[in-house]
Amino acid sequence: MLIVPQQIPTMCTPRVLKMTPGPVLTIRSVRTTVVHVPMKRALGTSARRMDIAPLVLIDLDTDEGITGRAYVFCYLPGATAGVESIVREAAAHVAGDRINPADLNAKLARHFRLLGVHGIVTMALAGFDAACWDAMAVAKGVPLVELLGGSVRPIRAYNSNGLSLMDTGALADEAEELLAESGFTAIKLRLGYATLAEDIAALHAVRTRVPSGTTVMTDYNQALSVDEALERGRALDGEGLAWIEEPIRHDDYSASATLTSQLATPIQIGENFDTPNAMREALTAKACDYAMPDLARIGGVSGWLEAAALAQRARMPMSSHLYPEFSAHLLAVTPTCDWLEYVDWASPILKDPIEIRDGHAIIPNRPGAGIEWNDAAVARYRV
Repeated sequence: MLIVPQQIPTMCTPRVLKMTPGPVLTIRSVRTTVVHVPMKRALGTSARRMDIAPLVLIDLDTDEGITGRAYVFCYLPGATAGVESIVREAAAHVAGDRINPADLNAKLARHFRLLGVHGIVTMALAGFDAACWDAMAVAKGVPLVELLGGSVRPIRAYNSNGLSLMDTGALADEAEELLAESGFTAIKLRLGYATLAEDIAALHAVRTRVPSGTTVMTDYNQALSVDEALERGRALDGEGLAWIEEPIRHDDYSASATLTSQLATPIQIGENFDTPNAMREALTAKACDYAMPDLARIGGVSGWLEAAALAQRARMPMSSHLYPEFSAHLLAVTPTCDWLEYVDWASPILKDPIEIRDGHAIIPNRPGAGIEWNDAAVARYRV
């Protein structure tokens, strides 16, 4: 499906990124904390069910008394140990260095070359990178978006909590509840039931209970074969969906290009882009209509900025995956910004969770990404 220029939201006009310099900061140490945060609504996908968010919290301390903060969502509780270990290894290797993300990323890429910078290594280094950017913005006393050359403004968001594989009656009830939260007008429905008929029934159950103007995204979480994706995609083409997300294996760009060319509904991929190199390959293959990088898998703030430049050149609408606290700032400087995916998984351990108002994420007018830990909650959920 060809995306014409008019479909790129006018509120996100291209801009030249101009970062303002800040004080010199020197890395002293990094502290990590593992927490298992209960999810308000369990996430059930075609792959597995999750009812806790396993997070690694990162506090990067500098000689100048500034602390940068970030976190990494690890999907599996067992992955937190690996992410935590790599963050600590990275911090020890660059202790005493000045915070310059480009230099630090190059040095750490050399250090981890034999292991390979992919998978949980990418995720861990992305968390470290994000904490560095946060520290720079905190030191300058400005929101991260302003350090990146943008300005504080609302970013349209969809509610991605819940709407997992479940009974159609429960789905419809939850859809109403999700829209009622903070004035949302867009929600995401997980599909990938055993049959196409069940997928259609789930969608229709939601559609009959939400206002007619509601934007509905769907996500298969890589559940289908290519033939199944073509069959189900064609059946969904008349349903007015905003997109079909990851219907097949995330890295089969050739097959994804087939879906993109043959289906009328836009194909959305990108949460599994492992560094901007993967996104470049996907765009070259014409594997999607829309892209939605994940802060951790794309390479932190530095990786996101590179991805945003790729999307701009391709005139590709770009949304976010998870991490709404950082993603709001980053989408505000993304020339082809589209939607912010809102999940509340980190909210219980934050002093001030990101605010959603009238269906938009409100970038906090606080230094950095606006992240501070709720110490009592962190102690409660600490592993």
